[in-house]
Amino acid sequence: MAKQKYYVVWEGKQPGVYSTWAECKAQTDHFTGAKYKSYESKSAAEEAYRAGWKGNWGTGSSGAGSSSKSKSVSKGRSAGMETSEEVDYDSISVDVGTRGNPGPVEYKGVDTRTGEIIFSVGPISKGTNNLGEFLAIVHALAHLKKEGSDKTVYTDSVNAMKWLKQKKVSTTLARDNSTEEIWLMIDRAEQWLRTNTYSNKVLKWQTKQWGEIKADYGRK
Repeated sequence: MAKQKYYVVWEGKQPGVYSTWAECKAQTDHFTGAKYKSYESKSAAEEAYRAGWKGNWGTGSSGAGSSSKSKSVSKGRSAGMETSEEVDYDSISVDVGTRGNPGPVEYKGVDTRTGEIIFSVGPISKGTNNLGEFLAIVHALAHLKKEGSDKTVYTDSVNAMKWLKQKKVSTTLARDNSTEEIWLMIDRAEQWLRTNTYSNKVLKWQTKQWGEIKADYGRK
């Protein structure tokens, strides 16, 4: 069972402390300059709310939920994973919704600033969370290339980012009649990566700092 989180909204439709991501998202979606962050306990969240945004991030700082564009990328990289210190809101965020793992899979890409859905696929009859994340990233890259855009893509899946660099998935999901649908999609995604180039950054969404990714399905 997922650990309870609490969400502070400093700037949103109605600032306050919320006990679910859905409540937080309702206050920050389509709100330009929304500022919010998740905490592990209610007391920590309430203290952070009282301290205010600047009290938590420093004067002029941007971070969880800030609409400021990322100014820097951290020098440290782990397993080929790039991380940013600030959110680049001129970007696409992707996420997956599953009913069991493996199980039915759907994924979507949204505008990180507004939460507007850019593409949505599924449900696919049977797959895994990481395979869905991989497909979502490649879909976003293909979409951006078609648009001639160099926007960043955010994902919260480390495994999917590794597979992206390798241009090939590594999964224990068997290929049989029940999984043929997602495997055909994986084949196409891998082929796209082998035959296309892109300049877009694919970055890890920092959930602990920024709250749930904007494309989150709210099924935790």
